[in-house]
Amino acid sequence: MASNTAVRTVYRLSGVTPTTEGMLYALDLVLLDRLGADPHLPEALGVPAVYITCGMEHARAPWCEPMSRTTGITVTESVRRTAAVLLLAVDGTVYAIGCDQGYRLIPDHLKDKRFGLSFAIRQMDPNVIRGAVSRSLGQARTDISLVPGGAPVPLLGIRDHSRIVRSLGGYLDDLPLTRSRYTRGGAVSAQGGCGLRISLGVEPEALLSDLRTIARICREDIPHPELEFVDHIVPISDATTLDALDQALDDRIGLPTDGQISVSVPSEHYAACAEATTYMTQINSSGALRSEDFDLGYVLTRARLARPGRRLEALREGTVTLARDRRAGAADTLAVTSALTWLEVGLSLGSRRFFLMDGDWYEAGANYVEECRATVAALFSPSPSISLPPWIDGESENEYNNRVADDGRGWLCLDTKNVANPLRSRDQVEICDLLVPDGTLVLVKRAGGSGPLSHLFSQARVAVELLQESAQVRAEFTAKVDRLSGGTRSLPDDFTPKRIVLAMLLKNRENLTPESVFGFSQITIAQTAKALAARGVTVEVIGIRESDKATPPPSSRHVGTGLAILG
Repeated sequence: MASNTAVRTVYRLSGVTPTTEGMLYALDLVLLDRLGADPHLPEALGVPAVYITCGMEHARAPWCEPMSRTTGITVTESVRRTAAVLLLAVDGTVYAIGCDQGYRLIPDHLKDKRFGLSFAIRQMDPNVIRGAVSRSLGQARTDISLVPGGAPVPLLGIRDHSRIVRSLGGYLDDLPLTRSRYTRGGAVSAQGGCGLRISLGVEPEALLSDLRTIARICREDIPHPELEFVDHIVPISDATTLDALDQALDDRIGLPTDGQISVSVPSEHYAACAEATTYMTQINSSGALRSEDFDLGYVLTRARLARPGRRLEALREGTVTLARDRRAGAADTLAVTSALTWLEVGLSLGSRRFFLMDGDWYEAGANYVEECRATVAALFSPSPSISLPPWIDGESENEYNNRVADDGRGWLCLDTKNVANPLRSRDQVEICDLLVPDGTLVLVKRAGGSGPLSHLFSQARVAVELLQESAQVRAEFTAKVDRLSGGTRSLPDDFTPKRIVLAMLLKNRENLTPESVFGFSQITIAQTAKALAARGVTVEVIGIRESDKATPPPSSRHVGTGLAILG
């Protein structure tokens, strides 16, 4: 039975007139002619559309000749690759759908780089992300995370003010697309980056309906709260700033090589780069250099030959073609890229720092304050998972923790009940102040400044790292819990925490809110939360109120025993 849907990658194109002529002439006609492509004008869709198809053939596969020399056996096998691309205008917006090698026929400069990602952050389940591609400003590094079974966003470590997310893959929330109508209870997956790889309807009416639904979601829906950070870092758009940066980079290119310009693979071409064995670089000349890798020295040398003010333009117009084989016939071409998209460089305008990435400029630290505040705010739940009694004036931290453990909820006080530091056995490490029956670690601190809170946050990180990485610490901690509880509490031998609660009383603060946390501590707690989230540990912050009541008499307190009455 024929399927009603097919997995396709759809791109949204910018600057293309939504007419048959506009779409046709937006393509590289010289390339299409070289490939012997056939243009078609489909009428079945009922909207302006152009359909390009072609076949690319090798009479003899590139491996035949060298292998005949290696083995002494002559074999001739042909290679045929196909390509098709459908351009269609829907409600004034032009989309392109490639089949097989058809993606190569879509000029990179026409693609809306954030189209697929914009859809993903609005529709993807943030708790089941299967893959992410991100880049860090100023590091010329690409990080690719693959989790076939899916993982929550915090576990991927991609939320950071200096990290640019390029692609997300995962499962979609309930979605009114053609695939959903024919899938009973099955999850629909997608990959969103520059393009959107997703199951689309095959019949004309179904395809148009799906494209309109995707457009509506990108236009009207708001990003998922746990994914909206992706939209916080966007390229610089201010024309004056862009002109100043372009002029500064043009001047920099004209100077002798100083190591400040680095190489970085364009975001949409990782797969092509991994497969390529030949690079053909053509900048400011009619000929191209063939090399086995990207040649930064050659690229900069060719750009310097242009007159001042034209060097950057020479790189934008220059191309780097990736091919499977050094012969680089039509069937071997993997991608044609702008030379500029391979460069990453940092520049400063006064006190502001900027980085060029994928041909776009980004400002370093532009979202740092906003991201810190958002991270801290997310730690404060409107419905805290636990509640703690007021802290009585004059009560020590140990006395308070023992009193909390004595209230019959089954909590265990571990304040001052330390374990040996595996790095130096004479040193001791406190894992937590209170242990909740579900295995949550509670760390308690009364502070009048940022110093004690920094110690609290460091303690949380050290406790998690030691429990995750040291078998010795796990064994000692679980044994201590068993002994101090009189055998009524037992943790698994391989116990590692999944949640930490930071309980704080800030002096001269009536209520604990994200805004009332000391400024320095907001930075360190945000760093702590991100570090622990990357280790799979959730952090929650709750406040402790201060009571004016007198300290309870010694007879009603545990002093130094640390043993909870478990009721």
